[in-house]
Amino acid sequence: MAAVAGEGAYESRFVTASDGLKLHARLYGRPVAERLPVLCLPGLSRNAGDFDVVARALAEERQVVALDYRGRGLSAFDPDWRNYALPVELDDMLAVATVLGLSRAVFLGTSRGGLLTMLTSAARPSLLAGAILNDIGPVIEGAGLARIKSYLGRLPEPGTWDEAVALLKSIGQSRFPALTDADWRGQAGSIWTEGDGRLVAAFDPALAKTLESVSFDGPMPTLWPQFDGLAGVPVMVIRGEHSDILSAATVAAMADRRPDLDLLTVPGQGHAPLLTDAMSIGRIQAFVRRCDGA
Repeated sequence: MAAVAGEGAYESRFVTASDGLKLHARLYGRPVAERLPVLCLPGLSRNAGDFDVVARALAEERQVVALDYRGRGLSAFDPDWRNYALPVELDDMLAVATVLGLSRAVFLGTSRGGLLTMLTSAARPSLLAGAILNDIGPVIEGAGLARIKSYLGRLPEPGTWDEAVALLKSIGQSRFPALTDADWRGQAGSIWTEGDGRLVAAFDPALAKTLESVSFDGPMPTLWPQFDGLAGVPVMVIRGEHSDILSAATVAAMADRRPDLDLLTVPGQGHAPLLTDAMSIGRIQAFVRRCDGA
């Protein structure tokens, strides 16, 4: 099944998870000998559409796979919201990689996708050829997670695309002053979709239940062992200048453990950088090419 996104095209592929639920992934480009594929993993409530711009750029040289987690994008909703959990989503991702014949790939993980990338270092280390962690690290700032909890699944339903853009600006413009109106419209198109003559969220509203029991009274659990598990592959970290999820102090600590860390700070953006600007795309392309020869 083919679908058009912007000026590029991708193939929609559906894969059955181990529990029978249907998962969706976008496939950009074609496999190329001597060129590693890139596996794109989105944030908590986001979907494969977030990667459309960078995926089309990368697909000029290689295959790119962008995954919709269960309950997001075109993947089926899970009747049990408790399955919107990292262990289940890790199993789903590995199933998709197996079905698509991905034996080694460079991972591009935004937020939750970066957590899955780090967990893969223990679950299937042979799959990892490189890791790009987009605004995520071993330490998650509780204030940023509390902000996400405050609006996940609670935003009013916009009546028009203009209303959707205005809503996003009202909650995010202070953290993303560099975004243009076109950027905001692109974000709206990934968060909502048209259905039955109205705009509906492109994720299961029950996803919000996964954060209900999260407490911010003490420090969040850390993932330093999982980050250290990436020691055998090149690692790039992208941080939004105004991020409230990945602190500059955490990035510095990551660099202390990995002196070869490829670091990019995206000016005028927060959590998480969109990866649509020329600078970010260029740096990502250069990093992935280095992984080809690693």
